[in-house]
Amino acid sequence: MPSSSAPTLAKRTRIRRPAGVPSPWGMFFKGFLKHPVMVGSIIPSSKVLIDRMLARVDWENTKLFVEYGPGVGTFCNHILDRMAPDATLIAIDTNPEFIQYLRRTIDDRRFEPVHGSAADVAQIIRDHGHEAADFVLSGLPFSTLPPGVGDTIAEQTAHVIRPGGAFLVYQFSPKVKSFIAPHFGRIDHAFEPINIPPAQLYWAWKG
Repeated sequence: MPSSSAPTLAKRTRIRRPAGVPSPWGMFFKGFLKHPVMVGSIIPSSKVLIDRMLARVDWENTKLFVEYGPGVGTFCNHILDRMAPDATLIAIDTNPEFIQYLRRTIDDRRFEPVHGSAADVAQIIRDHGHEAADFVLSGLPFSTLPPGVGDTIAEQTAHVIRPGGAFLVYQFSPKVKSFIAPHFGRIDHAFEPINIPPAQLYWAWKG
């Protein structure tokens, strides 16, 4: 699927760390200890993985980007640095502590952190004035989610992505493909060893 490189834009994202707010690593580790099934990893993704995962996004034609499980914003800042000035990033997480952390540390008018479930993505984007997403990114550990949740997320994601868009998934288990394959006709795959742990990368294209 053709894509264009990220537009050359000045960085608009303002990252703050108010007094009393833990470091990203400290917050991420705390979240993993409390919710290991939902976080899936003990440390954030590497920059190599982030750059590779986002390289296929058509940034010039992206008005709505959605991320599932943003955690402490490891991907958020890189996404915002690539997005156009009139685009929106909706980040959905079931952990209210992560959402509170993102609200306190990322100051960008294009950023909308939402406490909720990825299974409700269609309603969430409608609530924010959108009918479809251009690209959706997920690092959720599909294989360890409660029964039925992964299937619902995959189905709802395929429903909200516009034709020509894609579902970007990075996982530590290839089992995720069984969740997304029924809903997407073309799925590209790669392996990224420069990450702890090494990750499986998928780009599932819509239509």
